[in-house]
Amino acid sequence: MLRDGQDTPRPLRQQVFEYVRAQGNAARADITHALGISAGSTTTLTADLIAGGYLREFERQPRGTGRGRPKVALEIVPEAAHVVGIKLAFGRHTAVLSDFAGNVIADAAVTSPERRRPVVRLLGETEALLNKLLEKCGKSRQDIGAVGIGMPGIIDHATGTVVWSSMLETREEALSAAFSDRFGIPVSLDNDANMLTLAELWFGEGRAISDFAVVTVESGVGMGLVLGNQLYRGAHGMGLELGHTKVQLDGALCQCGQRGCLEAYLADYALTREASTALGHSFDRSETPEQILATLFEKAKSGHPAADTIFRRAGRFLSLGLSNVVQLFDPALIILSGERMQYAQFYADEVFDAMRKMTLNEGRRPCRVVINAWDDLVWARGASALALSTMTANLIGGEARAA
Repeated sequence: MLRDGQDTPRPLRQQVFEYVRAQGNAARADITHALGISAGSTTTLTADLIAGGYLREFERQPRGTGRGRPKVALEIVPEAAHVVGIKLAFGRHTAVLSDFAGNVIADAAVTSPERRRPVVRLLGETEALLNKLLEKCGKSRQDIGAVGIGMPGIIDHATGTVVWSSMLETREEALSAAFSDRFGIPVSLDNDANMLTLAELWFGEGRAISDFAVVTVESGVGMGLVLGNQLYRGAHGMGLELGHTKVQLDGALCQCGQRGCLEAYLADYALTREASTALGHSFDRSETPEQILATLFEKAKSGHPAADTIFRRAGRFLSLGLSNVVQLFDPALIILSGERMQYAQFYADEVFDAMRKMTLNEGRRPCRVVINAWDDLVWARGASALALSTMTANLIGGEARAA
């Protein structure tokens, strides 16, 4: 199963390793059956992975009475490598340290300013986060094999370039190269919505589904897509920018500089922009978008007409965006996530109903929609999955190609 968006077939040795990691543990017969290979090939490949220190055997007790001979199964050697996953965001940056099996060992967070900044300042914030994480778990940078970073914006994953991000003052920044030069650790960079999608693919709702979409609503609107168990990025690695699809010509101004983008009606700044008018007073500059939205939501729940209108209008635009996702990609599942989905109980049923009414449903099996309002750490965990994918390809796939 391709779990990291690679376009080229992976070496069989890598497929064996990733099957064991995805299952938690597996007997050789399970691997043989799942991958459709010979028992001899399984034996040879697993022996090679054991010799390399990546897999190990253990005795798996039979279920039921406990009688009978224990079966020998394989599992990942967790301490074989360690990676860090980082989510860079407004308000708070988060990070997790994971072992080679994908288990989270430690996590950390630092505050993040609510403004754009130069790359060097963002790297300084990242360094403070990384140092805090490593100090917490008693490790050094030399112990880290790879880092995955997710952040908002249009990211060229293949080159590690931030084409545009609301967090940076400048465009076309080679962030991956700048990070590697500063820290001396290999890094993989991607859009934060793709990181959350990887978290769903590896650890969440998407583990048993081959085709699904993730739509995130936070400081922006993002989308990730899995097709055939692979993360889809587009021909140039920068597709699926749902938040910047146009829903109204010459409409509201988006933070990307264009008008009429979907996120200009859904994201934090879109709702806070209208909050002072709806509530009849100006907010203090010290108040965060989260505080303003919480006030707006409480007013809406208590029946304040203007506050109610803002949320329901945003819900209608969300319906439009979701219906377009269904029409274009026909996913089996859409997962709605992001911090703003904590308010979804206010209008979720209306949103899903309107989505279905705007979708051509003749002969189509209805698309299931679920709300999965993860906490911040799951984004970082998705970034650790990207780092694990990259490291696995280099350590195990790379060795196989060189052999």
